[in-house]
Amino acid sequence: MKKMIKKGITLNLSNGFTLVELLIVIALLGALAIGLIGALDPFEQLKKGTDTGTRNSVSEIHASVIRFYALKGFMPWCTDALTCDNPSGAALLSAPMVSALSMITLTGELKTNFTTINAGELGKIFVTGTETDVSVCYKPGSKSFRSDVNTKYLVDGGAGTGCGTTDATACYWCVR
Repeated sequence: MKKMIKKGITLNLSNGFTLVELLIVIALLGALAIGLIGALDPFEQLKKGTDTGTRNSVSEIHASVIRFYALKGFMPWCTDALTCDNPSGAALLSAPMVSALSMITLTGELKTNFTTINAGELGKIFVTGTETDVSVCYKPGSKSFRSDVNTKYLVDGGAGTGCGTTDATACYWCVR
């Protein structure tokens, strides 16, 4: 610490902050960080991230089925335009859907590593289809996605009841 004396006035000059001042600032920043973490609900944020990825996969699968139909003239769960094993709320991990995903991949409408990359999501995605129509659905896990106005379907793509609220745990988000 330096002292400066000029005409009877003593000034104490110091460089930097004291340890106590630094500790107070760190404690305040820590309290703000804890408050922010509590306000954001990190588990809900993780669920929203997972739902976003699953929603993108649902849209990608739906689009690939439509492209397959445009290319081949029949759905991937059909052997031709007249012979079909129509899925009704079938998970992508079920035998007929694994075969359908394989057919879609062979035509180049899905990347060959799609099932590997999205392995954790395949059991959460459900397909309902006919010879000419398809619905691809998933059940959101986050509150914000459950209360989305588009979360209004049953697993088979039919209209659900009591959907569009955070308590709507039996409702699905679908691309039709």
